[in-house]
Amino acid sequence: MTTEDPVPAEKRDNIAAELGDEENSDDEVFHDARFPAEEEASLLKESQEIKNEANKLYSAGCYDQAISSYDRALASCPNYLDYDVAVLRCNISACYLKLEDWKSAIDSATMSLDRLEKIIPTESLKSTDQPESKDSKPTSSTTKNNDAVVEISGDDAEAEEKELQRLKELDETRTNVLRIRAKSLMRRAKAKSQSGGWANLQGAEEDYKILSGMDNLPPQDRRIVQRALRELPDRLKEAREKEMGEMMSKMKDLGNGILKPFGLSTDNFKFVQDPKTGGYSMNFQS
Repeated sequence: MTTEDPVPAEKRDNIAAELGDEENSDDEVFHDARFPAEEEASLLKESQEIKNEANKLYSAGCYDQAISSYDRALASCPNYLDYDVAVLRCNISACYLKLEDWKSAIDSATMSLDRLEKIIPTESLKSTDQPESKDSKPTSSTTKNNDAVVEISGDDAEAEEKELQRLKELDETRTNVLRIRAKSLMRRAKAKSQSGGWANLQGAEEDYKILSGMDNLPPQDRRIVQRALRELPDRLKEAREKEMGEMMSKMKDLGNGILKPFGLSTDNFKFVQDPKTGGYSMNFQS
């Protein structure tokens, strides 16, 4: 597992705002409780050092110890630094996958995705995937979140340099967020697929469908996604039929308990499945 380079802390707030990050009022109050810049930088550096130790433990196969170190890194990291927290949660998910603790892997990956959503909402990412107009000029740039065009005339070299730097930072942030989002989705989808069950398999299929539309997947991951999308429908059908059968069996046992005092049993009722809907109808037989 590679160490992820964080988005510079001093740039993160403005970037998130320009990319359309809208938080609810409770989050805004929470995120206002910030450390002074110097203290924040010190805490982040400490967190990064602990994370590097955790990465080494992961590479050595010491997954339990790696999780403990990642937790320590989380404790040192200012909680409002969403990207850095998301990376740590994503790494923790990878550890739980190795330990085959599927539920914890799912929870950690979900927490990572929730943090990334605060930086760049999924809806804003969808809007940025639209192709540029053929009439766009090289002297104009389109921001990632609202398609607003900023003219760069060349009359003010300093202003032009600032604008180009701003756009570069926006693009770097988007690239970083998309990379961690893809990793978190891959890890959550794998954990849900391994955990099994109708609901988990449905969730895995949903994650793999999202991943199939992302253009930043390595070839190996893309092959995994394509194979999963081919195999999951049959697994989903099997899991659904199994769980429906178990549910019907439990209902039958309950029904027999209720009907026994009346000299009846569920054998007096015939259940017929509708092949189109999968639902059941019931007929009484004396």
